[in-house]
Amino acid sequence: MRLVLAVCACVIMFAVSLGSASANAFLTAGWPDTNFDKRTVELSEIRSGGPGKDGIPAVWEPRFYKVPSETNIDPREPVLTVEFSGQTPRAYPIRYFMVHEIVNDVIGGVPIAVTFCPLCNSGAVFDRRVNGQTLSFGVSGNLRKSDMVMYDRETQSWWQQAIGQAIVGDLAGAKLKHLPSWMESWGDFKTRNPDALVLAPPNPRFGYGSNPYINYDSSRRPFLFSGELPVNGVDPMERVVRVGDTAWPLTRIGREKVIEEKGLRLSWEGEQASALDSAKISKGKSVETVRVRDAATGKDVAHDVMFAFAFHAFWPDGTWRLN
Repeated sequence: MRLVLAVCACVIMFAVSLGSASANAFLTAGWPDTNFDKRTVELSEIRSGGPGKDGIPAVWEPRFYKVPSETNIDPREPVLTVEFSGQTPRAYPIRYFMVHEIVNDVIGGVPIAVTFCPLCNSGAVFDRRVNGQTLSFGVSGNLRKSDMVMYDRETQSWWQQAIGQAIVGDLAGAKLKHLPSWMESWGDFKTRNPDALVLAPPNPRFGYGSNPYINYDSSRRPFLFSGELPVNGVDPMERVVRVGDTAWPLTRIGREKVIEEKGLRLSWEGEQASALDSAKISKGKSVETVRVRDAATGKDVAHDVMFAFAFHAFWPDGTWRLN
């Protein structure tokens, strides 16, 4: 991780040293079809993360195995789970997102983008349809507030992953529908869903299962982040469950096991390995697995589990449910 972060930092320092106008030119180079005159944020808020457009290769045509056929993933490894009513559940192992960050998929006729930003620990699933158009998403190679900036191939607009909203381009201001999903261990998923599907290795030539961000979730502060950190005593690298503009620390849920507030039921469901701790994901320290449901109906509710600094960055006036 140190080498990767050092290279990225050098790229960013070089761009900044060019001055504001030149830095913007550096950022926008290679994007001839993006409408930079239409945006909801200043370009100065966006930084190059180093790899460049598609330097982190998103998955466009995913393949799946039946659960019994997958024998390489350790039971402790985290997966993003998507369960739509009437559809076979699918698991998307985080080991693949450490390399690809986005998977474009279709479940029951619904086109979805399954996304994970390692720097924010933000894993979210979105409906890819906007204004009657189905979009396909790639990784721009840029960051804003240490969060991945995605792009769509149809309009070349840039999208903020954490909030699912276009921030630059013809679709600036448009927002994706956030769909229910949750992160749990591979062992818990396959025990509950023995006949389900799991994402196959997108590129068999790649080595999956490693974490390039060793000890990242034990860092004192996030990488490539210069904004204000939470001032309420919450560690900026603490994981929080976000629903809308409200956040609950995972440690509280792990301690209380069940929390019923604001019409929601947040429940501790077990543990999984952190993907951002050990060099080998399966050896990562344990973190809580949480399900979020509507307290009245029991239906799963769209949410995210992200670092506290990211919640504060994108929802500065949000509500913290600390106790």
